[in-house]
Amino acid sequence: MELEKAKFLEEFPHAKQDIVDVICNNLHILEEYEINTPLRLAHFLGQCSVESGGFRATEENLNYKAETLVKIFHKYFPDEEKAEEYAHKPEQIANLVYGGRMGNGPEETGDGYRYRGRGLVQLTGKSNYERFAQHAGMTAEEASDFLATPEGAVESAAWFWMANGLNHIADTDDVKAVTHKVNGGYIGLPEREAGTEAFKEMLGIE
Repeated sequence: MELEKAKFLEEFPHAKQDIVDVICNNLHILEEYEINTPLRLAHFLGQCSVESGGFRATEENLNYKAETLVKIFHKYFPDEEKAEEYAHKPEQIANLVYGGRMGNGPEETGDGYRYRGRGLVQLTGKSNYERFAQHAGMTAEEASDFLATPEGAVESAAWFWMANGLNHIADTDDVKAVTHKVNGGYIGLPEREAGTEAFKEMLGIE
């Protein structure tokens, strides 16, 4: 399989250059995760394009204002008074809302921020980091550093894809079914369909 960087950037002009370089120059890494046919690759990248905001975001943005905290994390911020204490403090926000779940220790351990969403599909929580780390032959702490790199952002997404059986769903060429498995719903379905079609064209799939 071959993917031309120029065509990639023509379709996603605001993508991070280092992410595009890793994808286009290291397709053999994706093949190690059974993303080994043009159709599987098109679906994988079509989903990643939406999950990462056009291959721009590789880390969860937790820099929320108080109003947004109340709206998104109402369980933790029932009113704006408490939200104001945490507003625009990403580390404190992550430690509170992710602490004590997804394999993370309590808020004071800092696990919530350490294992915040990273990668092209936003791998989140110590349990998920540990699963990826075990596959990649590293510790969860090492994985948290690796996922912050372009290589880690791409490879962690490929691991998530394979671990969740998405290659076989992609074989059916059903974007809606793939989206439900990735997203848990159908948020951004039109964009995911458009992204998948764009990569199918780039990869010469009729």
